[in-house]
Amino acid sequence: MSNIKTWSKIKKITLVVLITWIILAIVFGVYDLAISIAVVDHASIWGNFGADYGETPGYALIAVALATLLGSLFTNLKLQKIPAYVGIIVGALFILLIGDERNIKTGWSLIISLGILVVITWNKDWKNYRKISGTIALLAVINPLVFVQITKILCGRIRFGDLDPGYANFTPWFLPPGISSDGSSFPSGHTAMGWMFLPLLIAIKARKNADPLRIVTILLVVGWGLFVGLSRIAVGAHYASDVLFSTGAATIVTIFLYTRFYRTRNKSD
Repeated sequence: MSNIKTWSKIKKITLVVLITWIILAIVFGVYDLAISIAVVDHASIWGNFGADYGETPGYALIAVALATLLGSLFTNLKLQKIPAYVGIIVGALFILLIGDERNIKTGWSLIISLGILVVITWNKDWKNYRKISGTIALLAVINPLVFVQITKILCGRIRFGDLDPGYANFTPWFLPPGISSDGSSFPSGHTAMGWMFLPLLIAIKARKNADPLRIVTILLVVGWGLFVGLSRIAVGAHYASDVLFSTGAATIVTIFLYTRFYRTRNKSD
């Protein structure tokens, strides 16, 4: 009975997400430009913070997921940590050999995240984390890598900050200029990376609604995703619809992966 309720709830959540996505897509299809004109401030402190650091935690989480997946191939707990050590070395090389601002941030994100992973899971079997790590890794491939990058090329939408005076070359999301354009606004890559933490909600799904860990996790995951997305609109790097489609895709893909990876286990409970 509990499994039936669980999957019924998932179907309802999916339906709500799709309906909300469609409604907002229609609204932003009409008001995208007006929203950006009203809110964009290229000097926004929080908006530029999102631009500079919005992707970094997502990269760190992906590194942790990949290291965990590769490490779980070993049976020896100490050998499982080898991929994390390799990642830490790669992070150090990014800092020492390349040294530009973007790679320094990436390098430190690898060193810190993988270092913390090793410390807090030193005596734990990484095989226990295969499902959640696989979900994170697949989300990274499907949304930020495949969906976002391919759609950017196919649509070629001009960013708000790059529009001509008078906004003559603005295009709504449903009428993109196409592959011949050099625009890369639609959809938002930063936002896709900001929502990389969505699979972590799976880890706290069994906890009670009033559980402090559940509340804090939901606030951090949803709060960070919204912050990164809104920051991209605030500095004129993306329109509201760019953020919407990256957010919607992240949500639907996470729900889909959850049903694929966890359904068998739930049926056997």
